[in-house]
Amino acid sequence: MSAASCLLTEDQFLCSICLDVFTDPVTIPCGHNFCNTCITQHWNKNVKCQCPNCKKVFYRRPELQVNTFISEMAAQFRQSAQQKASSNSSEQQVSKPGEVPCDVCTGTKLKALKSCLVCLASYCETHLEPHLTMSGLKRHQLIDPVENLEGRMCTKHDKPLELFCQTDQMCVCVLCTYSDHKTHDVVPLKEEYEGKKAELGKTDAEIQQMIQKRQLKLQEMKRSVLLSKKDADREITAGLQVFSALKQSVERSQAELIDTIKEKQRKTEKQAEGFIKELEQEIFELKKRSSEVEQLSQSEDHLHLLQSFPSLNAAPPTKDWTEISVRPSSYEGTVVRAVAQLEETLSKQMKKLFEAEMKRVQQYAVDVTLDPVRPKPSQSNQGNDCRCVLSKKGFTSGRFYFEFQVKTWSVWTLGVARKSLRRTGKIQLSPRNGYWTVCRMCQGGYFAPADPPVCLSLRSQPDKVGVFVDYDEGLVCFFDVDAATLIYSFTGCHFTAKLYPFLSPCPNDDFETHTQKGPCNMM
Repeated sequence: MSAASCLLTEDQFLCSICLDVFTDPVTIPCGHNFCNTCITQHWNKNVKCQCPNCKKVFYRRPELQVNTFISEMAAQFRQSAQQKASSNSSEQQVSKPGEVPCDVCTGTKLKALKSCLVCLASYCETHLEPHLTMSGLKRHQLIDPVENLEGRMCTKHDKPLELFCQTDQMCVCVLCTYSDHKTHDVVPLKEEYEGKKAELGKTDAEIQQMIQKRQLKLQEMKRSVLLSKKDADREITAGLQVFSALKQSVERSQAELIDTIKEKQRKTEKQAEGFIKELEQEIFELKKRSSEVEQLSQSEDHLHLLQSFPSLNAAPPTKDWTEISVRPSSYEGTVVRAVAQLEETLSKQMKKLFEAEMKRVQQYAVDVTLDPVRPKPSQSNQGNDCRCVLSKKGFTSGRFYFEFQVKTWSVWTLGVARKSLRRTGKIQLSPRNGYWTVCRMCQGGYFAPADPPVCLSLRSQPDKVGVFVDYDEGLVCFFDVDAATLIYSFTGCHFTAKLYPFLSPCPNDDFETHTQKGPCNMM
């Protein structure tokens, strides 16, 4: 049987359904063989019992017969295949796409283990053996397998590129040093390799440092986003609480207003119901007497009329309704008083909010010292003489807060400004010109020199004004510190230059007492 098996191939013992060597092979009436499980499952899935190879139809499912001969041959091929697979596991690997093949192998190319820079060829384990055993080949330079070994040859002299010309920054062969690169600085490839490798190490260190810096910046940004989200969630929560309280206050005031009006209406209705009931009773009695009078007047009985007359002639007990009336309840001022009370409640809530806001912005308080240089008096946009002073320190990012005592000043302008702006001559205050300020006029009014200017209505004269700036958000806010109220806000600003605290007091006020002693009453 072994001799016969040499004439057979493995393909002859493959099941046409599973395409693998037969397992428990059976023969069907047409003579074709299949695995017992394969043909059974095939017929279970199909309506007709049909041979998968010749397509012959069996109107009754045939009885499957075990093919002993094929079963024995399939077992031998399976054993042989296992032995072959075990033997191949210890042999060299066949070259796959993307791998460097052996240049010596014929037919099936095996994977190369090394490339020779002298022979300019790549070798598998078998064909590499002479380079490992023969003394003449042992001196050849072997490297990990690479493709395109021809590119390592000088195209002009057909010699290996063994040197590096530092003058032209290119690889050359030995003969090149006697021709085109004769007077150039030429070093061995290994020497230049070591130098370039050191440069690469330095470059890699710089890159790693850049990566580290950016990773730190990335972490910083992520922390900023996380903090921003926490701040946003906190603000949303606080805002919901505030508006919920305000909503409840409005609803409560509305309910109280309705109850007040309804109570007045109930009192009016109750009073009217008593009067109506009395009037209806009197009307009923009067109608009854009228009927009796009419009936008696029509009587022909002289004696009866005269005897009954005295009792009918007496007037029934009635009330004098001349001065009695039901006056509708007065609702004038009811809604106004309710709204005023609501406004008072809202004002208290607003005061609490601004007090909390003041505490938040005051954590960004900075010490600011005014520039000791005294500018000459100049003309402002109000046409009055004024002096403009900036602080020594400016800000180009972040948040900062400072305060001015303005209680003793009759006229003042304060806020922030760009240092590049002039402080003499006629000054036109506006954000467009680089000034974000609020002003107190000589008449006692207040305004913000915005574009266009905005008149401000303040309940009281501020003694201390706080200024909060968020450079990155483009925000400048002015607060009445003692009253804990917002005076005015510049929003949506676009700052591109350094900002300095700005002050312009009235020249008639004692400005020197505020500036000579250091920080000028500024936090």
